[in-house]
Amino acid sequence: MDIRQYIDSTYLKTPAMAGTTIKENNEVVRSLVNEAVANGYKLVMVRPEMVAFVKRLLCVEKSKVLIGTVIDFPEGEGMLFKKLDEANKSIYDGADELDFVIDYKAFKRRDFEKVKTDVIECTRLCLDHKKIAKWIIEVAALSDKEIISITALVKNVVLTYFSESDYFNVFVKSSTGFYKTESGKPNGATIHSVKLMLENSFPLPVKAAGGIRNYEDAVQMIRLGVKRIGTSSASEIIAGEQVSDEY
Repeated sequence: MDIRQYIDSTYLKTPAMAGTTIKENNEVVRSLVNEAVANGYKLVMVRPEMVAFVKRLLCVEKSKVLIGTVIDFPEGEGMLFKKLDEANKSIYDGADELDFVIDYKAFKRRDFEKVKTDVIECTRLCLDHKKIAKWIIEVAALSDKEIISITALVKNVVLTYFSESDYFNVFVKSSTGFYKTESGKPNGATIHSVKLMLENSFPLPVKAAGGIRNYEDAVQMIRLGVKRIGTSSASEIIAGEQVSDEY
């Protein structure tokens, strides 16, 4: 199976996280873009401050590779106006797809109205600009019951407030890849969590991110019904190698 058009090739480390200079970090992003262009991946996923840089690189290459970014990352606890400001700036800079971290902590404390309002307004912003919105629910922080409920919340908001033609442009996404778990538990997508998402998101598509460490994992996710794979090890996975990175 050719999985390249399912791949969101991802680099979300800041220079401080990576232990690099800004210039060195920019070169990592440049390599990510070059690899995506050469291999025909669907999208490159970078932090908001890198979107304009990536846009310039892709314009030079006259490439159809899309640009994705993350909003309110990685905690998702920001006020709505901050999410919208960051999203607006990313759209202006050239982002095609915006992956919002849902306020899963608000959801866990049953502040459903905040979560619902965030989803409505941020999704509307994306769709009004003909962009794709993805909602990261952070499965490793949730129980099975919470995964089901938060996935259903996103779905029900979209079905209630947006038109049928919009459904395929709003994803539910598993993970940030930055959540810290205990005792070596998975911090990203698992077959179990993705099945729960798929069963409760339809007709919205699902993106599996984090924890996909080889080609077989990716194919299994796609055969389950996943429409995108988020990974920082795209070339290794395509080549059939086993990777150890959390994302």
